[in-house]
Amino acid sequence: MESEGPPKSESSEKSLFFSQQKEEAEEEAEEKEEKEEEKTGTINPLLQPALTGHVEGLQKIFEDPENPHHDQAMQLILEEDVIGRNLLYAACMAGQSDVIRALAKYGVNLNEKTARGYTLLHCAAAWGRLGTLKALVDLDVDVEALNFREERARDVAARYSQTACVEFLDWADARLALKKYIAKVSATVTETEKGPGRLGKEDKNTILGARRIKSEWLETHLEASINELFEQKQQLEDIVTPIFIKMTTPRQVKSTKSVSNGQKRGQDHFY
Repeated sequence: MESEGPPKSESSEKSLFFSQQKEEAEEEAEEKEEKEEEKTGTINPLLQPALTGHVEGLQKIFEDPENPHHDQAMQLILEEDVIGRNLLYAACMAGQSDVIRALAKYGVNLNEKTARGYTLLHCAAAWGRLGTLKALVDLDVDVEALNFREERARDVAARYSQTACVEFLDWADARLALKKYIAKVSATVTETEKGPGRLGKEDKNTILGARRIKSEWLETHLEASINELFEQKQQLEDIVTPIFIKMTTPRQVKSTKSVSNGQKRGQDHFY
């Protein structure tokens, strides 16, 4: 009687075939893992020092011509992920303030935005990295930059309940307000020199003196409170605003007829 199953020789061939397929699949998987490991190892040699705060390692790559990554250093730093974040964002999320300060010396743009309008300041605010926020503000980043939600960094910090960051950014706003007003006063004085309504010498000296005092105060009071900053701005406004108003107010010129009538009345009174 013939067996209902396939012949033994055919069964052996199938077994061998499936065994070979399995081995090939395993080899392919191993090769893929090796490629992934190799890719991860070479994807960006600056990632590890940026995340761990190894500033000397980053400086060596940027400054040592013999370093194998020296020529591509800036390109590696600015290499972006799918939503436009480069290694500076990784450093911000990790709270590596010294890395940010170090890389700023090489001319990186600290105000560059992601595809959704987030800046490094937004990133640090969202992650609650107060030290990094302070470093970025010290480096004069734009604290008024808006993301796609029309949010400033301060708004993002508030959304994520980063209280300390909110308070610091409120202070930074107050300091910026005084700084911008001082600059506005200087610009206004310069403009008056070009136009018809010039400042009198005494008024000009008063304004420039007040501007200089506030500018020096700002430079020497780095830990001033929000209230103190607002007070200094208000004091400057109280000095310069009346002068600018006086300068822009048209002078009233007496008509010839009024002058003649006045002279006639004087003559009548004399006689």
